Amino acid sequence: MAEQEFGEAYPEAVAPNDAYPSRRGDPSKIVPYMSGDQNTISPIMSNPENVYQLGPNAYGKPATALNILRETVMGRELFDHAFKTYSKRWMFKHPTPEDFFRTMEEASAVDLDYYWRGWFYTTDYVDIGVKGLKKYQVANKPATGDLLSKVILVEEGSADYDPNLKGVSASETSKTLKEFMMDNMTASERAEVKDPKYFYEITYDKPGGIPMPLIVEYSFADGSTENIRYPAEIWRKNDQEVSVVLSTEKELTGVIVDPKAETADIDTTNNGWPRKEEKSDFDKMKEKIKG
Repeated sequence: MAEQEFGEAYPEAVAPNDAYPSRRGDPSKIVPYMSGDQNTISPIMSNPENVYQLGPNAYGKPATALNILRETVMGRELFDHAFKTYSKRWMFKHPTPEDFFRTMEEASAVDLDYYWRGWFYTTDYVDIGVKGLKKYQVANKPATGDLLSKVILVEEGSADYDPNLKGVSASETSKTLKEFMMDNMTASERAEVKDPKYFYEITYDKPGGIPMPLIVEYSFADGSTENIRYPAEIWRKNDQEVSVVLSTEKELTGVIVDPKAETADIDTTNNGWPRKEEKSDFDKMKEKIKG
């Protein structure tokens, strides 16, 4: 019998990456399990005999955790280096899960204690949302006992907020700042200065128990978007909510958390600003009947 090439004997083994028949690992696929009844969910590190849903618990959730760790938390290059180190260090031996956890941290120099704890030792889930947003404008206010003015930020809706100053930058409203630029900078230097015209304080909350990187897409009035990834360490000092300040030349029109569904967030209704009105099940049924 003539020898066959590996690809001929096992054609599925040479399928392109985008056609790999994987049923597990995609963050969105584990959401129904992690958002289910906590009475029937167990940590990954449980005796299999005590687990109600062994498939999602022993296969789906670990695959998802490692996928998110590589694609979102660590990055492919760092994850692959650490995983290669683990493979070499423990080949032909009998490693425990803890050996894997320690090696991944040692080889990458990344503190992942929070990640192992949340994904493997608890039944916590991921849920991050936009709690609120405050808009500020740059304004001039006379300093007490002084003829000079000082630059301040005025919150939208307050008594000092002036809608007519919409889009006015600090250099345009502050006489002292403008004079400083004129006296100390050349025309070409002044032309390169990008003075923010809008200031936003955005508060994000974390109803879920697992800390994850905060991935945000900002949309602006000119139709452009900007994606910013804040590391998971942003939750270190306050595990409930954090606030970030966005200074920009463009007016902000929208905020979306986890726009590409990378983190297995179980509730996306709180992921956006301005908040979109969700249709009730009754309204959805009516539309279905009419359609």
